[in-house]
Amino acid sequence: MSNNQHFKYSNSIIVYPLIILFAVWLVFWYQVRIDGSINNFGIRPQELEGLFGIVTSPFLHGDINHIYNNSVPLFVLSLSLFYFYNKIAWKVIGFGILLSGALTWLIANHGNHIGASGLVYVLVSFIFFKGIFAKHYRLIALSLLVIFLYGSMIWYVFPIKAGMSWEGHLSGLITGLLFALIFRKQIAKPERYKWEEPHYNEDDDPFMKHFDENGNFIELKPEIENDLEIEDNSEGTKELKIRYIFKKDDNE
Repeated sequence: MSNNQHFKYSNSIIVYPLIILFAVWLVFWYQVRIDGSINNFGIRPQELEGLFGIVTSPFLHGDINHIYNNSVPLFVLSLSLFYFYNKIAWKVIGFGILLSGALTWLIANHGNHIGASGLVYVLVSFIFFKGIFAKHYRLIALSLLVIFLYGSMIWYVFPIKAGMSWEGHLSGLITGLLFALIFRKQIAKPERYKWEEPHYNEDDDPFMKHFDENGNFIELKPEIENDLEIEDNSEGTKELKIRYIFKKDDNE
């Protein structure tokens, strides 16, 4: 598959991240204006009722600063995901929410874990490691850009700040790396030129025939063959056909 098919713009690249962001803010509006108790539907570790929070927690936030800090990277990273990995973008997001949430439910000790930061860490981890595994210059550049923008987030997978779900961040990081390995084969292949193909033969290359063994350009000129063909045409008259071929000029 060509790179143009992999990296092709469409309206969905912007529309889908906007829909995700709109859903997150719509739930926050409902929480602030109508029912603030929905915040209790986060991930509560090792509690059966807390399993429901695996699905709902990415849409719940504590305050305006919490949702704002998650919204910007969520939008930027999801844009990158849908552009560079469009065919698997929804799988990464959907299964990323489920798996990172399940890991949070397993490894966390206590609390009510809410926020889209777990998904953000899934995207950061996936995009970074996927670009490294792909060995494609565009995807590697994207990986470096992600590290430049969000590399400092790595510190928050450790318990360095009270009230922050470092378990959710760590779960997202692990999930992104796991998905980068699972979807390792579903990548854009680096463009290969004809002379990079394993069965390339220089003698059969029409372009290389314009050069001699010393690398000098050789102009190919038409030369008339000695043999002529005389054939009857449809009207019964004789036709003289002269065939032309391109040969090297021996005088050059």
